Amino acid sequence: MKKPVPCDVVEDAARKALKERGVEIKDIADIVYEMQVKYAPNLTKEDCYESADAVLCKREIQHAILVGVELDKLAEKNMLSEPLQSLVDTDEGLFGVDETIALGSVFGFGSIAVTTFGYLDKEKHGVIKRLDEKKEEVHTFMDDLVASIASSASARLAHRMRDKEENRRKDQIKKREDEELIG
Repeated sequence: MKKPVPCDVVEDAARKALKERGVEIKDIADIVYEMQVKYAPNLTKEDCYESADAVLCKREIQHAILVGVELDKLAEKNMLSEPLQSLVDTDEGLFGVDETIALGSVFGFGSIAVTTFGYLDKEKHGVIKRLDEKKEEVHTFMDDLVASIASSASARLAHRMRDKEENRRKDQIKKREDEELIG
């Protein structure tokens, strides 16, 4: 029987894949800040970084990153069969599998994440725009994955801010966060 891959190995691989594709957590945090500051004037970039970093602990996000990055890299090497190669290589407008994978990973963070993802998918802020416009590499999946992480981190942060407004104790907030990290 094959042994399951340890969680820390998967998380490290997902974080490394982001970095190799030119995406830093700070880049994602900048998008989160832009999405949330209008609702929380006291928001700091550190809050946004912490939230984006926490989202990367979620297995569903890690798995989506690994699959998407692998497909982008294979497309760069012309290693996909046709017509998939052309669909991924050109980021074909009617090819929605990239959005489907990314969107699937935001569902754990609720409606704020889903609506923010839709907005970011259309408006392409920050590093998402850079990835979408970078034509020497294939980022068909990566731009949507970054939108997914930023959307999830925005939703997570919105809920944390409400918990703080309601004067919830740190242990209560931590318990909620631990539950969200399952999956």
